[in-house]
Amino acid sequence: MERETYTEQIPAFEVIHEIKKAIIGKDDCIVKTVTAVLAGGHILLNDIPGVGKTTLAMALSKSMSLKQNRVQFTPDVLPSDLVGFSIYQKETGKFVYQPGSVMCNLLLADEINRTSPKTQSALLEVMEEQKVTVDGVSREVPSPFIVIATQNPFGSAGTWMLPEAQLDRFMICLRPGYPDMEDEIRILKGRQLKEEVQAVISGEELLRMRKKADEVFVQEEIYRYVGELVHRTRTHAMIDLGISPRGAIHILQMAKSLAFLRQRDYAVPEDVKDVFPCVCVHRIILNAKARAAHMDEEQILGEILKEISPPKAVK
Repeated sequence: MERETYTEQIPAFEVIHEIKKAIIGKDDCIVKTVTAVLAGGHILLNDIPGVGKTTLAMALSKSMSLKQNRVQFTPDVLPSDLVGFSIYQKETGKFVYQPGSVMCNLLLADEINRTSPKTQSALLEVMEEQKVTVDGVSREVPSPFIVIATQNPFGSAGTWMLPEAQLDRFMICLRPGYPDMEDEIRILKGRQLKEEVQAVISGEELLRMRKKADEVFVQEEIYRYVGELVHRTRTHAMIDLGISPRGAIHILQMAKSLAFLRQRDYAVPEDVKDVFPCVCVHRIILNAKARAAHMDEEQILGEILKEISPPKAVK
């Protein structure tokens, strides 16, 4: 998707503008991050160290006045550190729940693949159901609730790959990548003229925008287009594991939220095409044929987009 500029001063655009103060030259990444938040999803930032993954998450939290907890995932982090635990209170003779890190609006899971599978699995329930269960008692987390996780795809020593069940709970996966030369220079200059990210909306305003995004109209042809794209990932000769029904729902939610950001109350095929790669890149598993042909996930998803003709749907 080409870089887009948002100048209209409505809440979602103001958030984008504030994040740009902290992140230079990654407009598309910022727009997709905000789109995923509007769609009610979680975000996985998968890239090398030092490209601004953590900075992006913290700028997003600050611009939306969200209560944020940051956990540096290491092998000694326990599930109870995330979901909380019960401790015996001598004065009352009862066990009292002590909240874990997930009791917030935005959980920044830094280097999530550096903690044990047992700790990673502690996030499965809360990411899907917005609640945690400790000692048989379920407690809802604050709303809105967003998980932004970062991981480094290189240097596998001391890491545990996220299982497919965990990856499927992330709405999108983004790879910010290196900045180009001009943006690199702007970053270097910006270290001296750094602007502070300001809070421009509240959590309540975010929930209201989510409701409006969810009300975006979708034609029957768009539903069928999403279905055809998803079905093709399940029959492609180079893909062992295709997109799940949850993944298909996420494509639609992202397309509706992007249409909302583009100031439309209806979705068009272009919205689906623009979000399809980032929703699917972490969900598909390639087979030996793909590796032999030196094809990666993004290339195959691009082929599928070219292969499936979009409908000429207009409201």
